[in-house]
Amino acid sequence: MIGDILRFLIDILFTLFGAALLLRAWMHAVRLHPFNPLARAIYQSTNWLILPLRRVIPATGSIDWTSLFAAWLAALVFFLLVILVTMGMLPPASALPRILLTALFTEMRWALNLIVWLTLIQAVLSWINPMSPLMALLQTLTAPLLDPIRRILPRTAIDFSPLVLLILAQIAAMMLTRLSYGGI
Repeated sequence: MIGDILRFLIDILFTLFGAALLLRAWMHAVRLHPFNPLARAIYQSTNWLILPLRRVIPATGSIDWTSLFAAWLAALVFFLLVILVTMGMLPPASALPRILLTALFTEMRWALNLIVWLTLIQAVLSWINPMSPLMALLQTLTAPLLDPIRRILPRTAIDFSPLVLLILAQIAAMMLTRLSYGGI
């Protein structure tokens, strides 16, 4: 029981931290203003890892390689901690290549979960309070994902692009889960 609680807490902590790192990379890609309150909170909570790494891995153009690498590192530590708590020991060195790949799949699942949550919050908020100050931020973050879907879907009175994005993200997350845990 203690192991289950510990795994749950590790999962929550690393998923939130990984999501913050990935959100930081996404905010860089969409060029969100750094003085936005959410951006400032994300920067302050992740600077302790990003700033030292930035000396080695710079952000170039619209891709924040530092944040993406940091999220992969977080996924790697997460996976190793889960193995340690579950098995009581670290995996053998021969399993390292699979663990490195699983960390990448975990990072990708975190990104898909982030897409799901941002899209869900935006969809619900558009029905409850479309004039909320948070809507502009959510639209900035989700527009690069929803606009291509909107161009493909026929125009109707209801925007179905969030539903399509949610379905696609969930399918991709299921596939990544199968790849990451099925191979080990």
